[in-house]
Order: sequence, then structure tokens, then C-alpha cells
Amino acid sequence: MTATTVPTVTVPRVALPTPTTLSGPRKPYGTDAGAHTPGSTWTDLIDKVQEAGRYPTRPEAERVTRTVLSALGAHVVGDERVDLARALPEEAAKLVAAQIPATRPRTAPEFVESVAARTEGATPATARWDVSSVLSVLPKLVGDDLVTRILTQLPPGYALLFGRADLAPAP
Repeated sequence: MTATTVPTVTVPRVALPTPTTLSGPRKPYGTDAGAHTPGSTWTDLIDKVQEAGRYPTRPEAERVTRTVLSALGAHVVGDERVDLARALPEEAAKLVAAQIPATRPRTAPEFVESVAARTEGATPATARWDVSSVLSVLPKLVGDDLVTRILTQLPPGYALLFGRADLAPAP
């Protein structure tokens, strides 16, 4: 038997923004149009997701929240990603900031499919419910202006997941 050499790949380390390493002053809650919930905590976020999604237990709402925010973190980039991390409770901000940016934007259906793939026993319908349950609470938490900015960088179709009408301009 002969030995085979496998080439190694070096991946550069990239420092992703976290609430403690974000540059600039942290925006105070309520400075964005559609003022968000002042002083929201991880517990507040989970409670809102549990209520929006009608999940029977907190652990289920927490699992869904972690999955969806992790998936979202790969698709929100630039200033919007930094501002989203700043506006979220610390634990949620870490989930968003820890993701490696996607190489290409996913359509809304592909995003839902990616969440389904990360969730044991999920179907596209249950994944869409999960995604909407988490994303629909974000406007009140982080502000409407930031959500609008995030939606402008995502492909069409995401607005519905955030609980907004997805109106296309007339041709």
C-alpha cells in the first residue's frame, strides 16, 4: 500500500464583528424608526418567538431562534450586519456575527430550505413557519429602518418572511 499525500488548505482567520468588538458607539435602543423594544434580552426575544410561533416550550422556541438567526447571519453583510448585531441581544448578536458570509445570496425559498435542512424532521412548511416566527419579531426588536435596509440587500421574497407585504414595482 502506498501513501497518498493530500494537499492542505489554509483558511485565513477572519475576525467577525461581535457586540464587544464592533467599532463605534452602540446605538441606544429606540433610535430607529419603528422604535424597538428598549433593553431587550435573549429571554425577551425567545418569549416573543415562542408567542409568535405558538411553540409549546421555551427550548423549542430557543432552538428555532438559534437556527434561523444563524442562517440569517450568513446572508446579511456589511453595515447592515454590524447594525443588526448591535441591535440584537448579545446572545443573538453572536449567532449572527459568527457566520461566514454566503458566497451567493439565496432566494427566500432557498433560505427556508436551508433552515429545513438544519432542523431535524422539518418540512418546507414547518421551516417557513419557523423562519417567519423568528424574522417577524425582528422589526419591533431592531427597528423598521434596519429591517428595510436588510431587505434591500436580500433577494426578493424575504419581506413576507419578516411579516411585511412583498410589493413589487409595477412594470
